[in-house]
Amino acid sequence: MGDGSVNPVNDEINRFAPREQPRTSTSDYQKTMADHGGKDILSSDVEIKGSIKFQKELLIDGKVEGEINSDGVLTIGENADIRGEIKTKSITVYGKVQGNITVGERCELKSKCTLQGDLKAARLVIEEGATFVGKSEVTSGMAAAKPAAPRPEVVRNEEPVKAFASRA
Repeated sequence: MGDGSVNPVNDEINRFAPREQPRTSTSDYQKTMADHGGKDILSSDVEIKGSIKFQKELLIDGKVEGEINSDGVLTIGENADIRGEIKTKSITVYGKVQGNITVGERCELKSKCTLQGDLKAARLVIEEGATFVGKSEVTSGMAAAKPAAPRPEVVRNEEPVKAFASRA
């Protein structure tokens, strides 16, 4: 008897439940996860006060006030506004950062980003149009990079670097 009364209720729920919507949202979610390669994402409407720690990859597109520590890969999105110390293995900055960045491997400052703070990295890429106010220290172990290390300003524009390289 219990089965007989449950089935019509289930049929009724199934009849009124939008069948397409759950499939769409699941595939949208999977597509989003595939697009970001399994990165953790803090979207543009997220605001955090406090410290953040993560393991693998994190994309921050919101506001963070506090320090960020990781041995992973950090991406600062175009809408991001970060105020605090950042220590990671690798970072790509598209948005705003106010604070010092210390990176074990690679730091990339994209064309529309703003960094106000000091920067330490093994490898540094600064695109044309990036705003960087602070000191940089490139701690590369490569012999070819050592002569350029005392003058990090030379690294900012691509043309002087080529001229400098051709003179050497």
